[in-house]
Amino acid sequence: QVQLVESGGGLVQPGGSLRLSCAASGIPFRLVAMGWYRQAPGKQRELVAAITSGGSTNYADSVKGRFTISRDNAKNTVYLQMNSLKPEETAVYYCNADLWGRQVWGQGTLVTVSS
Repeated sequence: QVQLVESGGGLVQPGGSLRLSCAASGIPFRLVAMGWYRQAPGKQRELVAAITSGGSTNYADSVKGRFTISRDNAKNTVYLQMNSLKPEETAVYYCNADLWGRQVWGQGTLVTVSS
């Protein structure tokens, strides 16, 4: 059974940091490209960051220099370190696995950036 389980969301003040985790099961994790997306209220889901099986990364322009995606293949887990968070980054953050064209999603974790 393919499953992605996110954790680490919560309430943080503007300028603060959070680290999201996504634990994967039922997939050949080390061979799979992984990504983090977010969806704010009333907006479309957008790519935040992605990492290939080889460790190459790409980021949305809006988060470059503040967010870092990483993976631990021994733990079947992908992370998103988020620094200098802004109120407009309040959203549900989703983990994604790209199984060679088949997209698998986690249930999402809510990040609220507010004072």
